[in-house]
Amino acid sequence: MDKKYHDIDRLRLPERLARLEVNLVTELCIEGIDARSMLDVGAGNGVFTEAFSLHGIDVSGLDENEEMIASAEQHVPQAVFRQGSADNLPWPDHSFDLVFLGLVLHEVESPLAVLMEAHRVARNRVAVLEWPYKAQEFGPPLSHRLRPGDITEFALSIGFRKVELIVLTNLLLYRFGT
Repeated sequence: MDKKYHDIDRLRLPERLARLEVNLVTELCIEGIDARSMLDVGAGNGVFTEAFSLHGIDVSGLDENEEMIASAEQHVPQAVFRQGSADNLPWPDHSFDLVFLGLVLHEVESPLAVLMEAHRVARNRVAVLEWPYKAQEFGPPLSHRLRPGDITEFALSIGFRKVELIVLTNLLLYRFGT
């Protein structure tokens, strides 16, 4: 097996999936909305895309990395994946009931620009899964993490009408209503 794919497959290790609380996150993301379509921005190898598809949702994903997309397509063949940048989504306005950004905002140059694009293509909700602003034995260093107040301010400045923060075991889930 190619080393690149081996490294990508590590993203699906059971202990990592447990830490991400994938099933709980997907349920909380769709709770209270009629989610028939969703876009997974920064889809990686499709862990969350696959979980959303198990809820009968028409799933699409975007990632900058070709190898990640190839892996995601193997795991979630029913999904439509595109290569591209989170700050320039190649879909028309209001294309998806739900837009999901899983551990993406802390990786991008402009979290505000990415949230603006997510808001543009979302019909009902944008959900953001991020690391808490605290040192942990896993995940990125504290200097790469975003402060919760900053994420909330970005969302309100863009025009989201409803802003919720759900504290999970290891992560934070934001739900923004359009």
